[in-house]
Amino acid sequence: MEKDKPTTLSVGLTGGIGSGKSEVLNRLKARGATVVDADLAARRVVEPGTDGYDAVVKEFGSEVVGPDGALDRAKLGAIVFADPERLAALNAIVHPRVGALMAEWADAAPEGGIVVYDIPLLVEGGADRGYAAVIVVDADEEVRYARLLANRGMSRADAAARMAAQASREDRLAAADYVIANNGSLEDLDQETDRVWSELLTLRDSTIR
Repeated sequence: MEKDKPTTLSVGLTGGIGSGKSEVLNRLKARGATVVDADLAARRVVEPGTDGYDAVVKEFGSEVVGPDGALDRAKLGAIVFADPERLAALNAIVHPRVGALMAEWADAAPEGGIVVYDIPLLVEGGADRGYAAVIVVDADEEVRYARLLANRGMSRADAAARMAAQASREDRLAAADYVIANNGSLEDLDQETDRVWSELLTLRDSTIR
């Protein structure tokens, strides 16, 4: 009889803007995780040549197409965020396709692997209960401000507005099963990532088909 194998473990990962989530994802990928990026999926499903792109142009008209032939996200955003019905129409096109593409990426994970879903608005969307575990990348507010000002060229007011539009730090931490602190050096982050990766492996190995 074949010995039972560990099941694939699905993990949600989130973090506020400026927390350094991308650095953590790169490190988890290097350790063997399959990363499923919700934002990347949302861009892919409406690239020129896809049926998602065709559906958006049919619904919203050629005025949402930029000079390069791709969707003009600023124009599209101005339309949908001013009108809940138009936003619902866009979501009806995009969300099923995003879900299908993310599932396709996740299905490509090796048996017994760890799939990390990068969901920027995981807590805001109330989807934190759909995973075996939730990782929150956390950093102090002033550290996040410093990164946004230095790395993204934001003003402090712009950074504050972006941070205020997301879930509070307290709400994210309340949803976390594991917290990766990212206030220090990249070497410190390596140690934090190793610690959580080891715990994920233990969790995976405790879950048998």
